[in-house]
Amino acid sequence: MSKEYVLRDIGEIYDGPHATPKRQTEGKYFLNISSLDNGRLQLRKSDHISDIDYEKWTRRITPQANDLLFSYETRLGEAALMPGGIKAALGRRMALLRPDTSKVDPDFLLYKWLSPQWQALISERTLHGATVNRIPIRDIPDWPITLPPLSQQNAIASILRSLDDKIAGNDKIISCSSSLSELAVKKILVETEKTTTLGEEVILNYGKSLPVKSRIQGNVVVVGSGGIIGTHNEALLNTPSIIIGRKGSIGTIYWLDKPSFPIDTTFWVKSKRLPLEFVFYLLKTIDFSGLNTDSAVPGLNRNHAYDIKVPSVTDKQAKSVIERLQVFTRMISTLQQENQTLARTRDELLPLLMSGKITVRDAEEASAEVGVDKHEVKE
Repeated sequence: MSKEYVLRDIGEIYDGPHATPKRQTEGKYFLNISSLDNGRLQLRKSDHISDIDYEKWTRRITPQANDLLFSYETRLGEAALMPGGIKAALGRRMALLRPDTSKVDPDFLLYKWLSPQWQALISERTLHGATVNRIPIRDIPDWPITLPPLSQQNAIASILRSLDDKIAGNDKIISCSSSLSELAVKKILVETEKTTTLGEEVILNYGKSLPVKSRIQGNVVVVGSGGIIGTHNEALLNTPSIIIGRKGSIGTIYWLDKPSFPIDTTFWVKSKRLPLEFVFYLLKTIDFSGLNTDSAVPGLNRNHAYDIKVPSVTDKQAKSVIERLQVFTRMISTLQQENQTLARTRDELLPLLMSGKITVRDAEEASAEVGVDKHEVKE
């Protein structure tokens, strides 16, 4: 039987500092809201601070394993669990909920937070400001939450986590394969003495404006400078493509092998002669961050990008490298497609499990169909 609570009944809530310490390239982590990414904490997106600032910024609260980290200003709805063994301080616009594990499973709490029902609650209670949207931190402890028995929470969380763990495992293989591919291309580039300009090799085309209100949900991914930001029913590009962040996250590079709609904060790349796969790895060797020409919102100037010196590789060299990398390319493509299926299954099961519309055993069978082993669960 499910039970009604308010958040203060199942844990304690703390917010982060309302200032920002001096950032460093190494040291203790200073978490920020960009670290919260689809239910996972991406530490590589966090900043670093000195030991002195760490002591100062953790006097009130020090994040510990299984704390639920969430944003209460901008990027509302994002959340992740704090991993163990990490020394970090809460950043601005972030808060944590330290769960009472006698009442709530931390993994279940995370999935509850990410569920459509809870996201709707966040949207309902959002205050829309002139510059940022926020949810009043003082009100959050009184938000209502319905929890099933702890044993059922454990079972539901176990199924959803197994799907996410499979995705994370695939991501590690993808990352490793991509790194090996990049090294193979870098070897050719280092050995090439002749140079040319980027403008001689590619055309950087502007993406097209597509406001949220104009998007019609479909099978086409909408891509901004920060990556995939939604879907649409009409593609701007139907072939494999390279997208480069132009405004905001400048110089970020994405490879897409499915129909896409790059918006006006991006460039999409057309190669003049080299295989597009080789151009992707070539672009990955370039640091575009130094070409920022906008003091307000970081921006990448196309003409400045065209002037960048790059090795002049022959068609034969490029094609030879790409042929050798086909085993990695096929593996990456297969795992990316598998991850899309796993994520879709997780996203379909999440609201159904949270609402009680399907049983744990039904969810196990659905997970098994996409290659995730069943769990022995007593209902």
